[in-house]
Amino acid sequence: QVRLVESGGGTVLPGGSLTLSCAVSGYTYDTYCMAWFRQAPGNEREGVAILQPTGNTYVDRSVRGRFALSRDNARNTLYLQMDSLKPEDTAIYYCAGTRLVATGSTCTLLDRQFDFWGQGTQVTVSS
Repeated sequence: QVRLVESGGGTVLPGGSLTLSCAVSGYTYDTYCMAWFRQAPGNEREGVAILQPTGNTYVDRSVRGRFALSRDNARNTLYLQMDSLKPEDTAIYYCAGTRLVATGSTCTLLDRQFDFWGQGTQVTVSS
């Protein structure tokens, strides 16, 4: 069974940095997508960044230039490096993954496309 466990959240000052980790286990698929979502109080969940089966990444415009997604295959861990954090980045951050997708396909940052979710980790940016 696929299991995703986030860690690395915390409280930082504006302009600070955090790296979130998502420990991934149980995958038997050859091709699938991984992504980071976030949800702030009172807001709907929004996509942050996605890793395509090809290895290409896409970062949402709201955080482009400040956030970066990467994966360490040897450690089976997905990362979200967050720099120049703003109060607007305060949210619960979720790691998510899909089931098998067709070879050559790409995924979009839509909740319904993702089948597996972590428990979330809180990121608070405040002075």
